[in-house]
Amino acid sequence: MTQTPLFEETYSVARLCEEVRDLVNQAYFSVWVAGEVQRIKRHRSGHLYFELVEKGAGDKIVGRLEAVVWRKDLQRVERVLARSGLEIVEGQQIRCRANLDFYPPFGRIQLVVREVDVTFAEGKLAARRRETIEALVKTGLLDRNKGHLLPPVPLRLALIASEDSAAYHDFLSTLKESPYGFRVLFVHAAVQGASAEREIVSALRAAARPRPDCAALIRGGGSRSDLAVFDSRAVAEAIARAEFPVLTGLGHEIDEGVADLVAHTSLKTPTKVAEFLVQRLERAEAALESVRSALLREARLPLERARAELRRVERTLRLSGFRVTAARERLTASGQALVRATGRLLSSGAAQVTGASRRLTQAAPRLLDGSRPAPARLGGRIAALARARLRESEARLEGWSRLCVQLAPERTLERGFTMTRDARGRILRSVRQASPGERITTILNDGELTSRVEDR
Repeated sequence: MTQTPLFEETYSVARLCEEVRDLVNQAYFSVWVAGEVQRIKRHRSGHLYFELVEKGAGDKIVGRLEAVVWRKDLQRVERVLARSGLEIVEGQQIRCRANLDFYPPFGRIQLVVREVDVTFAEGKLAARRRETIEALVKTGLLDRNKGHLLPPVPLRLALIASEDSAAYHDFLSTLKESPYGFRVLFVHAAVQGASAEREIVSALRAAARPRPDCAALIRGGGSRSDLAVFDSRAVAEAIARAEFPVLTGLGHEIDEGVADLVAHTSLKTPTKVAEFLVQRLERAEAALESVRSALLREARLPLERARAELRRVERTLRLSGFRVTAARERLTASGQALVRATGRLLSSGAAQVTGASRRLTQAAPRLLDGSRPAPARLGGRIAALARARLRESEARLEGWSRLCVQLAPERTLERGFTMTRDARGRILRSVRQASPGERITTILNDGELTSRVEDR
């Protein structure tokens, strides 16, 4: 057995714990500590317990402290945070003034938070929001979802919300009050807390399977800290990459979240989203009714015109019937008058023919006796005219004969001219017609000469 020297003091556990507590309290009586809030638990006594952690590369936790805000301090801290729309929530970066305390019954050190730096919390939220927006712009995702076409009749909806929440009931109640048959696929997702980011991203992916006309991402409002998940880059990218239009109604009173900026259409509340969808169907129905009325007008106009034309044709036919009846009566009367007139004309014509025949019979012998000398006189005139024409032709022929004698080739040859023919008998009128070596014949007044072309 080892013997303990009598001069070394032996501590009891309780006494050592008390000294450790006094030492820690004196050394860290009031310090500012910054970190991320995790594992929040509100005790029934009114105290708020959580962990304050620091993360390194790859979100690995490199430091952890248990923290508590006593009820009397928590009321004051929450009032200060509420003025800026903030509260202590998981995942939030805070800077707090605290003292370090050692709790002997549990043998652990914890931070006792006295106040929270609102400016630091606001700055962290703003910086996170700014970095997210810049990343979305850089990757071309900020306006990607706005490029999807929202159908004029969006009846197939995906609803992403917290089940049985006020937002869930307000949205569905507004749709049910409308006269339209919306089909809603509900996908539950926590909209605040540590799991909210992961569940919203998962819900957006699940909503893609039934191919909805659009999706509604809604919640019933809250503090800036409650709505911090909608400034999340993961949520914003999930909305941007969705293959359908995403509508948001997140209960923002003043600012828009990054989710609202990325969404196809953002509205203030879940009820506004539902009203927007109902109004879109009302506009589509009104447009359809307008088209139907226009088509009826367009169809009715030709019918009215055809009906008016038919009435006009009917009147014309009735008038034509009256005219045909009158014309038939006039035609009957005219036919009867024509028969009577034709009878009179035929009788008169027969009498005239009989008289003319009698007169011709009587006049024919006289005409024949008077016409007998006429052929002899006509024959004498024809003979005289023929003789004159013959004398005239003889004189013209004699003149042409003298001219032919003067122009005969023999007379030309007698004057010293010659004619030259080639071997085929053609008269040569140009040296180009004869080729070297060709035989040619020259005709003179008293004979012919044959020669060969040497040159030309």
